[in-house]
Amino acid sequence: QVQIVESGGGSVQPGGSLTLSCEASGNFSSIAGMGWYRQTPGSQREKVAYEFSSSRTSYGDSVKGRFFISTDFAKNTVSLQMNSLKPEDTAVYLCNVDVFKESPGLGLLAYPYWGQGTQVTVSA
Repeated sequence: QVQIVESGGGSVQPGGSLTLSCEASGNFSSIAGMGWYRQTPGSQREKVAYEFSSSRTSYGDSVKGRFFISTDFAKNTVSLQMNSLKPEDTAVYLCNVDVFKESPGLGLLAYPYWGQGTQVTVSA
């Protein structure tokens, strides 16, 4: 099994900063990529930032230039530095880790795992 543990989050005033952290552990061969998504009630899950093991990164349009992802694929950790936070950034943030597992006869297959989510609230 794979465990995803998140930390960070909380409440902050507009313009403030927060850092989210996430660590993956358990039974897998390697990590294909790691990142963060967010979700608000009644809306679809939205990609915030993601980094592949190749170091290619992608950001959601609404956070470009404000949020920054950092990863350590040797330690299976991913962090999200969130700056210049806005009220519209309020959401539950979920850590996503895509791991490779060996499947008999099929080789390495990728499986997605999710953290439990951490609340980020931006308000005056």
